[in-house]
Amino acid sequence: MKKIINKPEDFVNEMIEGILLAHPEKLKTPGEDPRILVRADAPVAGKVGIVTGGGSGHLPLFKGYVGQGLCSGVAIGNVFSSPSSQQCFEATKAVSGGAGVLYLYGNYGGDVFNFDLAADLAELEDIETRTVVGRDDVASQPKDNRLERRGVAGLIFAYKAAGAAAERGDSLDAVAAVAEDIVDNTATMGIGLSPTILPTTAALSFDLPDGEMEIGIGIHGEPGIHRGPLETADAITDRLVDALVEDLDLYDGDTVAVLVNGMGATPLEELYVMYRRVHQILSGRGVSIAKNYIGEYATSLEMAGASISLLKLNDARLALLEAPASSPFFQEV
Repeated sequence: MKKIINKPEDFVNEMIEGILLAHPEKLKTPGEDPRILVRADAPVAGKVGIVTGGGSGHLPLFKGYVGQGLCSGVAIGNVFSSPSSQQCFEATKAVSGGAGVLYLYGNYGGDVFNFDLAADLAELEDIETRTVVGRDDVASQPKDNRLERRGVAGLIFAYKAAGAAAERGDSLDAVAAVAEDIVDNTATMGIGLSPTILPTTAALSFDLPDGEMEIGIGIHGEPGIHRGPLETADAITDRLVDALVEDLDLYDGDTVAVLVNGMGATPLEELYVMYRRVHQILSGRGVSIAKNYIGEYATSLEMAGASISLLKLNDARLALLEAPASSPFFQEV
């Protein structure tokens, strides 16, 4: 696999440098550590801050959702690696405007450990924190063990809703409750068609023979729940949507938001073929689509594949999704 990089060990820092040079009006680094990015206007006095974080390699996930009506800051790890607890803490301090800070990130062991340590450090500085973790990957754990699920692309819905709640001036507990409500009503499942090549080691993130697909694969190449010959777009979409509908207990008359997400190497045209089928399936079940997002929202470097996320909506959730938001990678007007 050919890559446009310089030294592999410089890949993450040079990528962040490029983002800062391209978008100085929206993002800044608050200190000397380039692995911490915050909104250009951070901290915002009197408003809840939202800090996310995770490994690199998933752009725009994590660092791409720092902006107005979204997250306030991000701690950035190496490729597929957690940021340190100190980085999470420094991001916390940089966005703290006196109303507390919500930690909102995916459910991965290293991230949980380091954000928990950061919360302890924040407490020593009299910064109140709350934590909500994304856990939308239905393939990673059964429904009765949903608290142990991985967080994947559906985390974007939580960023959007919690960011809108913080922007309108909600309290820390209220913003955390919004994020938890979104997480509880979101489900995602993905398909992998080819692996990622790690820039630091040139190793494959997983092995998948030519002509095969893996349903339920994670964004780091974690094993899925079905491997077999590549099926048609409609058959793949049927598999994914049927699992999500069952998990969310969707019925005739329900309303959802839909995210069809590319994993990094899937043409946008193919995502629209999948969305066409999503619309057919849900319409046939009497489920209405109030919002749709189609594109790359949570990638895995150059992995080929896609994921579908559904968020079960009510009026309050929809209003939060429709609130204005702006980052270099996401816009809602």
